[in-house]
Amino acid sequence: MTSADAARTASPGAPAPREPERWAGAEPCRGLDRRSLLGLGVGGLAAVLTGCSAESDPVRRLRFATGPPGGPYHAFGRALAAAVGKSGHRLEIVPVTTSASVDNLRRLERGSVELALAMADVAEDAAHGRAEFSRPVPVRALARVYVNYTHLVVPAHGPVRTVRDLARRPVAAGAAGSGVQVLAGRLLKAAGLTGDRAVRELRLGLTESARALREGTVDALIWSGGVPTATLSELARTMPLRFLPLDGFVAPLRERYGPVYTTVTLPAGAYGLREPVGTIGVGNYLTARADVPADAVQELLQVVFDQWRDLLRDVTAGARLEPRYAISTGGVPLHKGAVAYYRSAYG
Repeated sequence: MTSADAARTASPGAPAPREPERWAGAEPCRGLDRRSLLGLGVGGLAAVLTGCSAESDPVRRLRFATGPPGGPYHAFGRALAAAVGKSGHRLEIVPVTTSASVDNLRRLERGSVELALAMADVAEDAAHGRAEFSRPVPVRALARVYVNYTHLVVPAHGPVRTVRDLARRPVAAGAAGSGVQVLAGRLLKAAGLTGDRAVRELRLGLTESARALREGTVDALIWSGGVPTATLSELARTMPLRFLPLDGFVAPLRERYGPVYTTVTLPAGAYGLREPVGTIGVGNYLTARADVPADAVQELLQVVFDQWRDLLRDVTAGARLEPRYAISTGGVPLHKGAVAYYRSAYG
């Protein structure tokens, strides 16, 4: 952890800390009357009172904005809630079903959740108050947890061979309030599909997008997620698909929006691909409001790094969560609790 990392956690003018909603813990001393306590003797009394103090500490309840059912954010949220529940920490994670990134960060801004998953491009927009956000959101990064791969999928035997062939065609371009919607719009603009060449963007979630492509009501779907994405694997078993290469758009996207976009590869074998396909990568950040207590963040990150294999099992294949990548959160500053965790755990 560098001094620059620590410095960027400071946020002049940030709102005063607000304690997240708490639930009372167990009260093991309830029901013990004065006579019972006196009968325990000095040693027994000390043991009971110590247990009462430890176990009556409040459980800190953190609401976690994830994504729609069946999606990777939703899977990650449920897995994290289960892992924290088994960890022994006085934390409770409550997953909240949402439309994903944009919706998540708006909820974070309103204070209806304390934690959120978000794609890196949307998180940076929120931190700086641009694009979908009219003012800066008090968002802080806890970790970059994994990388999304952009999928642009068309029927293998259809007329669409390149992104530009999508002109004036119906395209499933992500659900309203999702990060996919943001990335799809930027990609289509970079491809020159504006004005009289603009596609007809339909705001559909992943499940609806796959159904629409199978039924022929859209000519393509755009998705950003882990590899393999189960819904697309299932779709590939029901119809032949083509995955369009998108790596040629990384440079113009980086020039316009910054280094949140990278070149990644859909590997051969995924979805039945015979050859790898270059595409656009974008990180996913686990984030929190700036006013979430630092000790809660430290406890949460301990669980994340202890259990990352289980957390990512149903999200993306072959991913690893390593500190040097986890702290690479670009223009979204690390939470002070995250800085403390990385320093204590990794020096």
